[in-house]
Amino acid sequence: MFVDTPKEVRDPDVSAIAALDEPTRRRLYDHVARQPSPVGRDEAAAALGLPRRTVAFHLDRLADESLLDVVYERRSGRSGPGAGRPAKLYRRSAKQVAVNLPDRRYELAGRLLAQAVEESDATGEPVREVLHRKAEELGTQLGEQNKTNVFDLLERYGFEPRHEDDAIVLANCPFHALAREHTQTVCGMNLHLLRGVLKGREEAGLQAHLAPRPGQCCVRLQPAA
Repeated sequence: MFVDTPKEVRDPDVSAIAALDEPTRRRLYDHVARQPSPVGRDEAAAALGLPRRTVAFHLDRLADESLLDVVYERRSGRSGPGAGRPAKLYRRSAKQVAVNLPDRRYELAGRLLAQAVEESDATGEPVREVLHRKAEELGTQLGEQNKTNVFDLLERYGFEPRHEDDAIVLANCPFHALAREHTQTVCGMNLHLLRGVLKGREEAGLQAHLAPRPGQCCVRLQPAA
């Protein structure tokens, strides 16, 4: 699903990748990721030959970026009074990091297409009809959840909207590679997604239409008739 990241707020994926650009931090991340069980600060410091304070700083930074999870365990195997405090340990998180320039949302398209195939197989409804319905439902949900105007909402989700007279053209297609190879399927999905966005925002002044142009998204938002 789209990640709701206002323009003025940092992109968490970009921030996470920037954190890994520091060589020592990347070595620590790779070390923790290779271990079969959570890793403590002392263990990581000994393995990489680094000062414990340096290791603690970088491990906590990785945890702040959600690249590592923090768990607490007693390594002594004892419990109860006198067992000591649980050790702070680190393990790779399930967070997936991806940055695409221009913005791409292939995971969203994959989910919608998979849902359409599964529901079509279960009900016999044509796949394309299910896909259009699912896309419009998701667009409506996005429109209802985001309390901002349509232009800012489209900008937030990577469509790169531009005003053109009374219309809004979209300079970027988040599904570009798929749309190029499977134009009818993906552009139809995109059209219904954006119709749902307008519906969810109760935007009666605009309508989504297919209006493909070279270098732009296939959908154009025009003044309602």
